Amino acid sequence: MKRFLCCTGLLVAAATLAAQQKPPASPPETASGTIGGKAITIQYSSPRVNGRAGKLFGPDGRISKDPHYPVWRGGANAATTLKTEANLKIGELNVSAGTYTLFVNIADPDHWKLIVNKQTGEWGLRYDKSYDLGETDMTMSTPPSTVEDLKYTITDNGGGSGSITLEWENHVASVPVGVE
Repeated sequence: MKRFLCCTGLLVAAATLAAQQKPPASPPETASGTIGGKAITIQYSSPRVNGRAGKLFGPDGRISKDPHYPVWRGGANAATTLKTEANLKIGELNVSAGTYTLFVNIADPDHWKLIVNKQTGEWGLRYDKSYDLGETDMTMSTPPSTVEDLKYTITDNGGGSGSITLEWENHVASVPVGVE
């Protein structure tokens, strides 16, 4: 009987703890697509604006408190990862098939630059410029309304060309992608 009561108590405690767990504030997300028939995947954690619209970017924004500002990890938690099975031309960068980390230079809020970094597996706030493959200009626009959850999109425009787009808060940043 003691064994039964002990097991029942443990089950109740485990169920209570499981019910109290909240979903992560910045859940893991994956953007997948093909361009020219070749798979491209971006894995990232998606933070929410959560009432901070207009308070995230810029010299006094929340992101300016990160240690590598004006380089931003382009997400939350672990570093944002790009995997490609093909050689790509991302903006002006030649990117060989493989796995990379993406960062964004947001020094100028109206002219972001996508950074492709060769170091992988690091936490998002660990940025080492010496591993940069390079950076390329992004085309900026403003969404019609606040984008609550950070989102990456991979779009195939046909003919081996497409784009990678990052949307969050009051920013949309896009870069052309070609399969080589």
